[in-house]
Amino acid sequence: MAEMTKEEVLELVKKAAEALEDKKAEDIKVIDISGVSVMADYFLIASGNNRNQIQTMSDEVEERLGRAGATLRQIEGYETANWVLLDFGDLIVHIFDRDNRLFYDLERIWTDGKQLDVLE
Repeated sequence: MAEMTKEEVLELVKKAAEALEDKKAEDIKVIDISGVSVMADYFLIASGNNRNQIQTMSDEVEERLGRAGATLRQIEGYETANWVLLDFGDLIVHIFDRDNRLFYDLERIWTDGKQLDVLE
């Protein structure tokens, strides 16, 4: 797949956030890490209440971004679903259960990034 523009990546971020919102994700956050990391441009972080919901949210993000032309490079943690990581290259989606979100606290670790509101 060809390199995407920042606008195209932001459109994927928005689609992923909407997919999570539609599946009742909690505390959806987007962090622009493009200025502080080379691993990705954006982190999307959300919480789910149980394994089934987290897997359903993961499936929905994968399906919607796939339809939008994004390639899922890697998925981690799907079976246990206490922290699912979906790597779409410039966008990395993290879906946590409550305990692991509090424990890993990615928002605190990535405070040098800029939080964005894409669900306006």
